[in-house]
Amino acid sequence: MNAHELRDKTPDELRDMLVQLKKEAFNLRFQQATAQLENSARVRQVRRDVARVKTVLNEKAAAAASTAEA
Repeated sequence: MNAHELRDKTPDELRDMLVQLKKEAFNLRFQQATAQLENSARVRQVRRDVARVKTVLNEKAAAAASTAEA
């Protein structure tokens, strides 16, 4: 997932994506705890995707706040 792709999405789409990624992260942690995880690199990838989505959401919120003040 690319940050440029995320910036094209609406905040609602980003929030939905964040919920899906958090569910996936939970499932991956559960698989890891029960020794059923096949792709351990996916855990890191999902964590970074969550961070990217949160960053873009914060950027959009800051931009909206700055335009509301002006």
